[in-house]
Amino acid sequence: MGSVLEFREICKYFPGVKALDHVSFKACAGEVLAFLGENGAGKSTLLKVLNGDYQPTSGQYLLDGVEKHFQSPHQAIEEGISIIYQERQILLELSVAENIYLGRMPVNRLGFIDSRKANEMAEEIIRDFGLPIRPTEKVKDLSIAYQQMVEIMKAYSRENLKVICFDEPTASLSDSEIESLFRIIGKLKAEGKIIIYVSHRMDEIRRITDKVAIFKDGHYISTVVTGQVPESEMIRQMVGRDLGDIYQNLDRNKTIGKVLLEVKNVSSDYVKENSFVLHEGEVLGFSGLVGAGRTELMRAIIGADRMRTGEILLDGKPIRNRSPHEAMEHGIVLVPEDRKLQGILSNLSVSDNINISLLDRNSNKLGFVNRAREEKTARESIRDFRIKTPSPDKKIVELSGGNQQKCIVARWISTSPRVLILDEPTKGIDVGAKSEFYQMICDFARQGLGVILISSELPEVIGLSDRIIVMKSLEIAGEVSREEATESKLLSLGMMGEVQES
Repeated sequence: MGSVLEFREICKYFPGVKALDHVSFKACAGEVLAFLGENGAGKSTLLKVLNGDYQPTSGQYLLDGVEKHFQSPHQAIEEGISIIYQERQILLELSVAENIYLGRMPVNRLGFIDSRKANEMAEEIIRDFGLPIRPTEKVKDLSIAYQQMVEIMKAYSRENLKVICFDEPTASLSDSEIESLFRIIGKLKAEGKIIIYVSHRMDEIRRITDKVAIFKDGHYISTVVTGQVPESEMIRQMVGRDLGDIYQNLDRNKTIGKVLLEVKNVSSDYVKENSFVLHEGEVLGFSGLVGAGRTELMRAIIGADRMRTGEILLDGKPIRNRSPHEAMEHGIVLVPEDRKLQGILSNLSVSDNINISLLDRNSNKLGFVNRAREEKTARESIRDFRIKTPSPDKKIVELSGGNQQKCIVARWISTSPRVLILDEPTKGIDVGAKSEFYQMICDFARQGLGVILISSELPEVIGLSDRIIVMKSLEIAGEVSREEATESKLLSLGMMGEVQES
């Protein structure tokens, strides 16, 4: 009989929040069990309890009938449990091999670290994953997607592995990398490992999971067999309501205004020359494969990367953004893709994260900050963006991913921008929170903002955008209107640079 992981009456309470409330269920060997629920439903908190990051307020968890109580992630790893979080846990200055075998590097007969042996062992794992990287490469030089794969390889390499948990593992991966991951998950399943897979992507859940455990507001609702319960019923259980057609129900902007932003032949060290326009009240989608240059083009526009050529006009007047701060002063802001590294300030409170871009405006000539004004802004943002937090003073890192993202958006909206650039704004966010974000984006457009939406989810970019620009190989390949947009057209432009006639 294979291993069994059991949770019994697990509770985890934070001040003002019941993150987990009497959660009980089992996960079995040789099965892939999905965790499904809105952000803040308790999925990641339960993984952190299992991993020893958090101590349960009450309740117990058992592996193979034996009660466990891990005081640290290291203890969990020693017992064969590996958790791969949405936020990466790797050391950027070390090589791929050093990250994979961190704390357990092979040694030679004299007791010295055998780097050559580590590189050979890592090479075998890299070959299993089918990745074009070298064991000796420093992780900091890899893309975000490959950094994520290194973390997965680290867990995969552990000989005592019994339980492996993935928290939104495909959020940064391309289609080919996702295929590689799914192949490895299939191998782990065949070897009899317990696999927990946290995702909001229903197509992935359909494809690779055997069962789905549904969570809502810190409660375990039920476990269903994948494919035996309609997706609409699973969504109803996790959000407590029927969402219907998430795009058809949006209150959109009906009137597109004059040209607001003109980008003329802009290039940088990372993207070729590109030109486009954005109108007031318009949602302009940017589609393309991973590495197509969408983020790089926006970084050049806001001055995060130096423009080599080109011109930017706002309301018909030339502007020059030599830094993101200068872009903000001109009314152009970007909500970045990587929430952990480029978005939140994890050691600061919700209030501090929202107000960080307003320090100049909230300070007097002597540099003293008006705390009353900051608190007013924070409380208004929490109300307007429906941020779930017991207090503006709560650390942002203790909120769910969706609520962290709301704080970041609130931060930039508080600067009263003219142009709002959203780079993968719903990455790692559940279907219920996505519907809120979608309406929020439409509301921004109705207020007259020009919104640029970068999204790798084709239904999302089609469902939200008035026009869609497709990039390929660091340059714009074409443009499609909302009425003409289909997934096949966008993929055709993104992969081949032209629309293939059917």
